[in-house]
This record gives sequence, structure tokens and C-alpha cells, in this order.
Amino acid sequence: MIAPSTARLADLIEQKHDLFLQLRDLGYRQLALIEEGDMTRLLRVLAGKQRLLAALQDVERALDPFRDEDPDRRTWQSPEERAQCAQRASECESLLAAVLEQERYSEARMIACREEAAIRLRAMEDWGQAGGAYRGDAVDCVSGELDLTSEG
Repeated sequence: MIAPSTARLADLIEQKHDLFLQLRDLGYRQLALIEEGDMTRLLRVLAGKQRLLAALQDVERALDPFRDEDPDRRTWQSPEERAQCAQRASECESLLAAVLEQERYSEARMIACREEAAIRLRAMEDWGQAGGAYRGDAVDCVSGELDLTSEG
């Protein structure tokens, strides 16, 4: 079997690195939109992230033939090229950790925002019920008479 070329490996690692950078940047945008409460634009950002994740899966599949290789047996154009590829691969691992941390934080913020919204809705409902009690049938505002027969 012919070994996959190291130039192809370096290119795939570079693509993976670029995708992780884009995911990280969209993660920053995602968090800002969560904080702003802009769900319409947030959904667009999430769709963009989904496309990047699909592209990342394609790159990972293309990297599969390299996983079975002994890295020390690969033939590189130069030691610098090998070192640069190794550096990019290491950066990919760091970027992956950063993206995963962003996701955890964004999820926590979304949950907090949802809970805050639920509290506000309950408060509005309570105010509505209290207002209804004051506006209710207990006082006929037109005649100014008090209806003591209602059970409301």
C-alpha cells in the first residue's frame, strides 16, 4: 500500500486548524447573541457552526488513512515542515478544548437566560392575576357599586 503523502497530511491539518478557528470565532459571536437575547441571529450562527462541524467531520474522515501510520516513518520535505504540521496539530487540540469550553459556557448562559425569562413570565402572570383581582367583578366601575355576591 502506498503511504499517503505528508503534503496532504499537512494540508488537512491546516484545514482542521482553520475550521477550529472559525468555530471559536462563531462561539464568541454565539455568546454575544445569547447575552443580547437575539435568537434570530443566534440561530443563523448555530447553522453556520453546523456547517463548520460537517466540514470538520469531512476533514477527520480524510485524516483516517494517516491514523494507522507510524509518524516516525513519514517522509517530510524538511524538518521544518514536520515541526510546523506538529505545531498546527497541537494548536488544533488546544482550539478543540477552547471550543468545547465555549459550548459549555454558552449552554449554561442559555439555561440561565431561560430561567430568568421564566421568572419574568411568572412575575407578569402574578401581576396579571393581582391586577385582575383589582379590576375584577368585585367593584362595578361604571355604577360605583360594590358586588358582594361574587366569589372571585
